[in-house]
Amino acid sequence: MTTFAAVALLKIDIVIPCLNEEKYIDACLKSILAQDYPKELIQTFVVDGMSEDGTRAIIKAWEIKSEGRIKLIDNPQRHTPIALNLGILAGKAEVLTILGAHAKLHPDFCSRNVSALLENKQVACTGGLINNIHENTSAKVISKAMSSPFGVGNARFRTGGKADFVDTVAFGAYRRSVLDEIGYFDEALVRNQDDELNFRVIKAGYLIWFDPEIQSDYFVRASFSKLFKQYRQYGYWKVFVNKKHKQITSVRQLIPFFFVLYCALGLLACFNQLTFSAWLSGLAIYAAGAFIAAIPKSENLKEWLQIAFVFLILHFSYGLGYAEGILEFILLGRQAKSSQIKLTR
Repeated sequence: MTTFAAVALLKIDIVIPCLNEEKYIDACLKSILAQDYPKELIQTFVVDGMSEDGTRAIIKAWEIKSEGRIKLIDNPQRHTPIALNLGILAGKAEVLTILGAHAKLHPDFCSRNVSALLENKQVACTGGLINNIHENTSAKVISKAMSSPFGVGNARFRTGGKADFVDTVAFGAYRRSVLDEIGYFDEALVRNQDDELNFRVIKAGYLIWFDPEIQSDYFVRASFSKLFKQYRQYGYWKVFVNKKHKQITSVRQLIPFFFVLYCALGLLACFNQLTFSAWLSGLAIYAAGAFIAAIPKSENLKEWLQIAFVFLILHFSYGLGYAEGILEFILLGRQAKSSQIKLTR
């Protein structure tokens, strides 16, 4: 790792899109001020969508206590990519870090990110592992399913693994010069704006680096119904990204779509006993894979069954959204449905 003296040369802007986060924003901002990186080199912009709880009062109090190192920016339009761009444009630092209001940074988060950027000039973005903090039983089960490769594929920021080049990270630290070159977040995207940006980073010839030692904690509040809506939106908006770039941005996005397509084929297979039996065999193989993958993540029989069920939610909802996106954006050439524009959590 680069020496601390060298790391301290770069200034960092941290951008946090925020809306009604009074329960979490205090811990998030405390973790930023507790970094082992020189505090005078970190500027934080909390871009708030005109919160209606106590969020704004907390941020304003931190503005005073931090002597201006934390600043509140208004985002009356309330869309996440707009918030991100407002925060980016408000600062001038060489490094831009994107953060969620539910996150708490480990003390060396900033120093490790900047060190990784300094070690390889072709690396335009760095990121690490997200540790989920569960607030209820459903969130615990969902988090376990989403830390499994069976559930989310090779998303290293969720599943972990060795340090390596990847196609995307969460809470990425970017070189401002690269974003100035390729453009900021696409404000038309309700979901997938970070994935789309990372796709453009790689398309421009730069690299994205994952290091499991770069860590943050994330407070998960979730339910099975909200998870279904969220991943349905992910699949839906992924098609929008594909249409924009006129190519498939990652192979793993197609697997849930083909799974949903396979399930739909059962309507045709049921008219023939042989094909119906073959179709059922395919579903049985999927179920077996889900139950086997759930074993190392579960603590008891109930949790084992729930994790396998979450796998089904993840895959079916994403695939269903992807199918809807193909219909709306490609086959019918329509704009996004109003139900898919509203952000779900």
